Amino acid sequence: MSNTHVFTPFSEEELIPKEEKLEVIKKGKQFSIGVPKETCLNERRTCLTPDAVQVLVAHGHHIIVESGAGEGSFFTDLQYSESGATITQNPQEAFQQDLVLKINPPTEEEIEYFKPCTYLVSALQINLRDQDYFKKLSEKKINAIAFEFIIDEYKQLSLVRLIGEIAGNISILYAAELLALSNGLMLGGITGVRPTEVVILGAGIVGEFATKAALGLGASVKVFDNSLSKLRRLHMMVDGRVPTSIIDPKELSKSLKRADVVIGALSKNSLAPVVTEEMVSKMKKGSVIIDVTIDNGNIIETSELTDMENPYIIKHGVIHCGLPNLTSKMPRTTTKAVSNFFLSYLLNYDEEGGFENMLVRKNEMKQSLYMYKGRHTKKLVCDRFNLNYHDINLLIF
Repeated sequence: MSNTHVFTPFSEEELIPKEEKLEVIKKGKQFSIGVPKETCLNERRTCLTPDAVQVLVAHGHHIIVESGAGEGSFFTDLQYSESGATITQNPQEAFQQDLVLKINPPTEEEIEYFKPCTYLVSALQINLRDQDYFKKLSEKKINAIAFEFIIDEYKQLSLVRLIGEIAGNISILYAAELLALSNGLMLGGITGVRPTEVVILGAGIVGEFATKAALGLGASVKVFDNSLSKLRRLHMMVDGRVPTSIIDPKELSKSLKRADVVIGALSKNSLAPVVTEEMVSKMKKGSVIIDVTIDNGNIIETSELTDMENPYIIKHGVIHCGLPNLTSKMPRTTTKAVSNFFLSYLLNYDEEGGFENMLVRKNEMKQSLYMYKGRHTKKLVCDRFNLNYHDINLLIF
């Protein structure tokens, strides 16, 4: 008998075997990134170049760039637009994305633009903050990561090192410019002329690169630090060509009297300044002080914060530069370096499942936060500003 009249709910096409479709779970959640224009300290740097934007857009992210954000680094709105970014004239739109990337911390007015639980990545510049600032951030339930606290899998402060390398070089280049302006001296040494003397306070990353730059110009350099291990490391790096010393007031004062340039590159760990006003008053007229780490506290008593419009002041006949964003004097180079860092940083978190998953899995990610959903999670910050401290490990399981 023929089976042509047997009832079936399926068509002939539906009965043909087909390839199996498996569910593919995406590792990361694509998110929107806001890049606002910097509005304080005459800032010229930005966090992402158009090339980095193009890569992030190709990975599915939505980038909102405020109009003019790249002008200081010589990147145009057209370049960002052609790379796939959306250009906005409204700063509030840039601040209302899932992740906000800034160089300087947001101002109190800009904090109002955030939506709750936004991720903020910026510098902290702790010496320029106050208690009210952190309370305002907390009210917005912000997840805040500071450049100063970002560590990698090798427990290194990777972004601090990167910016420190640039700052060390720039500090010497700018000191040379100011020295020529103040008394017509060339920083360095030439045949038959005594080399200029440079005193560097701090043997960390900034101190290391300032030392190399000064030596490259032919200057006579002496480095002070309270860490013997840092001094030993630096001494080996420059093949013993630089005398080093623990910070002894008598020895330091003697070196400052002879110095043409002083570079402040020391992390402050005490209330008292390392270089007193009395020491500065005995320095040569027309000498130059560049206080690179002023945003973390004065190690030189006479230093004051300055900005790009008025980059230096004169006290006791000595030029003082206290720019907290010194690397902004070379904005394109700094922007490229910072952008390269953030590109790899963001793509890495993409592959690992996004920020929330990384907070659970990676201890170094937890240590980079100083605020999680509005709760203060960095003891250093809490102790300084008398804030309630919350252990990040008790907030994230």
